[in-house]
Amino acid sequence: MTTPLTPQAFQILLSLVDGRDLHGYAIIQDVAARTDREIQLTASTLYAAIKRMLDAGLIVEVDAPEDSGGAPRRCYRITKAGRLLARQEAERLARAVAMARDKDLLPRKA
Repeated sequence: MTTPLTPQAFQILLSLVDGRDLHGYAIIQDVAARTDREIQLTASTLYAAIKRMLDAGLIVEVDAPEDSGGAPRRCYRITKAGRLLARQEAERLARAVAMARDKDLLPRKA
């Protein structure tokens, strides 16, 4: 995978970038909460993106914590490559915002 990332893939990486191992439903909830429900992942969208990111080495599957209770869940962790790609995407988006400010589409920083 390379930039530009889809908004869904970028948000999934953002959910994992702070070092928390999350299962799919937790990622769906985190993305919805952080984006004020602007991005609402379905299970099929999430797991298709997760498969692509696993194949690309951006995330890895890890064992769920022992105290999670209930049925075992697949949890995911960002890799160094995933963190690097997320940073590259964030920088690309920051440049796009700077260009929009230069064109007076967005207010300039105070």
